Amino acid sequence: MARFEVIALDSDRDLIRSLARRLAEEGPDASRLRAVVSQSIAPKGGILAALRRSPMVGADLDLTRPREEGRKVDP
Repeated sequence: MARFEVIALDSDRDLIRSLARRLAEEGPDASRLRAVVSQSIAPKGGILAALRRSPMVGADLDLTRPREEGRKVDP
């Protein structure tokens, strides 16, 4: 066991204390709670994972642009 100090909203004090108490009990309920909390705050894979979840994946979009020389500029 270890003691932790956290900074949080005062309104979350009871929630955080009850969460810590429940996790300290171990057992199947604590394991289930640990898994749910870990999953809810874990990173979702970053930008690459978000792009792979996009509904546009496999849409065969043509993203080519015409090549233009640009405009003439007076010196």
